Amino acid sequence: MLKRLSYLLIITLLLSSCGNKTRNDANSPKYTVATLKGPSAMGMIRIIDSLNKGSGHSVGVKILNEPLQVRKMILDGTADFAILPMTMAAIMYNKGLKYRLIAVPVWGTLYLVGRDPGINNWEDLRNKRIYVMARGMTPDVLLRHLLLKNNIDPDKNVSLDYSFPTHIDLANAVAAGQAGLAIISEPLASLVIEKTKDVRIIFNLEKEWKKFENAALTETAFLVSESVIHDNPEIVKDILSTYAFSTNWVNQHPDSAATLIVKYDILPDTDVAEKAITESNLRFEKARDVKNEIEDYLNVFYKLNPDIVGGRIPDENFIY
Repeated sequence: MLKRLSYLLIITLLLSSCGNKTRNDANSPKYTVATLKGPSAMGMIRIIDSLNKGSGHSVGVKILNEPLQVRKMILDGTADFAILPMTMAAIMYNKGLKYRLIAVPVWGTLYLVGRDPGINNWEDLRNKRIYVMARGMTPDVLLRHLLLKNNIDPDKNVSLDYSFPTHIDLANAVAAGQAGLAIISEPLASLVIEKTKDVRIIFNLEKEWKKFENAALTETAFLVSESVIHDNPEIVKDILSTYAFSTNWVNQHPDSAATLIVKYDILPDTDVAEKAITESNLRFEKARDVKNEIEDYLNVFYKLNPDIVGGRIPDENFIY
């Protein structure tokens, strides 16, 4: 009961007119959270549902399909809070964008899926074509790292195909039989498997990563602009608390959460949504509490190719 009262208090704070940022009109939110249509939006679905009721809220959530859309909002200053892959967040910070890392809400959501029943280990991937969205993005870099760890040269022993540039394009290609082997993320993996019964998960990349690395897969970054920290640090605390509550609620009540996930068109089916929740590694941690895990994760990628994190490991001011 106390937790529920705390949650309602936080939601009340989010709905109220707090802070110094000026509204454009009476119904415009003061603060915009840019999230991705996937695990990060699934984890904050209770917030999304609460903020959708009524108007005049001080916080609004914008659900986008791809990280590049979120990046655009950061570049033009329209996102006060934002979800990005951790490596992209590091690049943007190293380029001087005034955003700080405040939390890690998702921990490892990538899977190698395919139809071929003869592929059961890494050696079976030799001379195969593997589809990956976007060269240099997290799925590509993570796959290359794991191939090398399993003594497979990603540039010689397999063919990496980037024909489908977004997560959604690639998932649709897998479902249509146009991509036999592919790296896709949750919740799209669950959706494709549900729609296409002969597609299966071959590798959980988080589990494969753990065979070689002590570092956790701090895959997803939750960022806030420095101007919000300066103008209204209380709203940062409130959103952190509410997002954490929402993520815990989703994990504890996957059936109810699945209903909301379908309601807001993140997934089309409650059974798929409920399965995707269990496979998405939703765990909300404040960045300062998992600082070592973040640094270890970025170090692995830095050693592989410094450009993946923007040429250097972000300094101590990256984490708020």
